[in-house]
Amino acid sequence: MVRSPPRAITVLVHGLWVHGVLMEMQRRYLARMGCDAVCYSYPSVRLTLTENAERLAAYARTLEAPAVHWVGHSLGGLVILHMLDRVAALPPGRVVLLGTPYCGTHAGTALAGSTLGARMLGRSLGQWLMMSRPAQYPGREIGVIAGTRSLGMGRVFSPDLPRPNDGAVTVAETALAAACDRLELPVTHTGMLLSRRVAHAVGAFLRDGRFDHGTTHD
Repeated sequence: MVRSPPRAITVLVHGLWVHGVLMEMQRRYLARMGCDAVCYSYPSVRLTLTENAERLAAYARTLEAPAVHWVGHSLGGLVILHMLDRVAALPPGRVVLLGTPYCGTHAGTALAGSTLGARMLGRSLGQWLMMSRPAQYPGREIGVIAGTRSLGMGRVFSPDLPRPNDGAVTVAETALAAACDRLELPVTHTGMLLSRRVAHAVGAFLRDGRFDHGTTHD
């Protein structure tokens, strides 16, 4: 019996306060597009960004695939970027960031203004806000998706959240010079995880290294 050659695997990494199960809808959409995708969970509050990045790298090493693609929502994108900056010997693969606050977070900084808020923010995002951020990620094609529908908890913590935003992260905060393509879609921060339009954009980038800017699926 002839065995099929191994295929690329796409790892979906969730954001703050939630579990990998929240990435399940995106995983299903990507599976329908022919992608082998898995949801990864990590302690987004308790551990530091470095600790979570090291755990993610260890997980990547267990995957028997010629390429590993990464899709990170919000904080999940920061964990992925920190891992790529720290660990060189990882399989090749593309990266898509969904509402990831690479340049900082207005809402998160407002939340961190109190002791309780700082605890809620957690050690991973807290570390990112304090550290210098790499400008480049050599050998990686990175795509950025930003939401523009301003509805979400971020506006509760920060009523003056600059527009355009997705209700938690501003479009400006998702800017990343190393990205080879970016796309703005009318979705909220959490709504990204339920959107077929986002999934089709992710699938296009993982396949081609660029977004289909004419995508109309929803």
